[in-house]
Amino acid sequence: MATVAGLVLIVDLVFHEKRYLPWIALVGMIAPLVFTLLLWFDWMNQPAMNEGFFGAVVADRFALFFHFLIIGVTSSLLLASNRFLERRMVFKGEFITLILIAAAGMMLLTSARELITIYVALELASLPMVALTAMQIDRRSTEAGLKLFVIGAVSSAVLLYGMVFIYGYTGTTYLEGIVDRIGELGVVSDQPFGSYAVLFGIVMMTAGFGFKIAVVPFQMWVPDVYEGSPTPVVAFLSVASKAAGFAVLLRVLYLAFGSENLQQEWSVLFAVMAAASMTVGNLLALSQRNFKRLLGYSTIAHAGYILMGVASVAANTKSGTGASGQHAVLFYLGGYAFTNLVVLFGLIGITNRTGNDLVEGLAGMGRRAPILAALMAFGLISLLGLPPTVGFMGKIFVFSAAVNSGLVWLAVVGAVNTAISAFYYLNVIRVMYLEEPTSVKTITVERPLMTIIALGAAGIALFGIGPWLLLEFASQTIG
Repeated sequence: MATVAGLVLIVDLVFHEKRYLPWIALVGMIAPLVFTLLLWFDWMNQPAMNEGFFGAVVADRFALFFHFLIIGVTSSLLLASNRFLERRMVFKGEFITLILIAAAGMMLLTSARELITIYVALELASLPMVALTAMQIDRRSTEAGLKLFVIGAVSSAVLLYGMVFIYGYTGTTYLEGIVDRIGELGVVSDQPFGSYAVLFGIVMMTAGFGFKIAVVPFQMWVPDVYEGSPTPVVAFLSVASKAAGFAVLLRVLYLAFGSENLQQEWSVLFAVMAAASMTVGNLLALSQRNFKRLLGYSTIAHAGYILMGVASVAANTKSGTGASGQHAVLFYLGGYAFTNLVVLFGLIGITNRTGNDLVEGLAGMGRRAPILAALMAFGLISLLGLPPTVGFMGKIFVFSAAVNSGLVWLAVVGAVNTAISAFYYLNVIRVMYLEEPTSVKTITVERPLMTIIALGAAGIALFGIGPWLLLEFASQTIG
């Protein structure tokens, strides 16, 4: 992926013609896709777990699952945003290069199992996003980039300080070595997490990762950044970046802090954060007029739903029942990728013509762009969690995992928040179909963008009706 980014940068430097850059990037991404397939299916007779850099990174199926997701999202983004880049982006080559570099960082992040490697990968994934956020070069975009940079720097420092506590206590930066050392050192029964050093380390690392996945109380950057960023960047942040953040969070929790006592401790912590994220995200979304800002609060709420599965993973070790939180998290992330991309790519198709990203700017789209409006409405229904969509099945799985793990109260909070979210999701559909359009001019969408949206909607329906297809993929990932 990094080589493809370098290739695009060189071509952009040498040749004046820029319209072929997305296609060069798309063709180049066949290579990382083929390598990922080779590792997944073991076509080269490699060992089941491929380690590198003295065990700092690993190409296991958990990492490869997210590699598939990141490659798919990045390819879809490049294909869908071509017209957007031609109309509204001055630095087209730089935009594509930064997207690919960020994707490379996210892929490294999902494979890392050593603290310094995790930190370097996190910075590699995050810093290009700051430049991408500010690349539209207007007041809102610049403000969004500055906020993302400042808050990201603070959260990065907090994360690193938490890693220092863990290293100081255990004497190792390798995740599997950390859990072994904690077991050797023993726990103090009257101290949270068995040690105040471990407590401070986990809390600070949670704060750093919490910024990445946009959960309460580390979500303050999301609405402003989503509103000010170019819409393709919002799509990349909300799907690929969130998936990478949850991947590294799961790996750290289960490799470094995977003992039964520690699991029960951080299960409670993440259950409370999940409830807060769902409630804050949905309540604040009710009053939003800007559609991208509304989706910003929506992504905070969905981070809470996913975090419900994370909290349930730990509790499942005690209950021993079937609905695994790990499966629920992976299924939800995969389904959320299809769902959110349909809605945001649909918004790109509309704003390419209207330049208006307010909710009221969608008025009458059921008449002006009937197919596009229908696909967007289907995506919104999936975000809400109604059948027969993948969003419905994702919520069924995370709610079931919570109930089977003894977190019934958390499932009740999730159900109430789902009802609250109906107000703003259905309101957008109402505006598209019942409000009078501001213009009678028909909106046409370029074929590549419409194709990607249609494929995303097909994925929503396919995995909503046949969830076992994606669930089996998740089962092979977890093993």
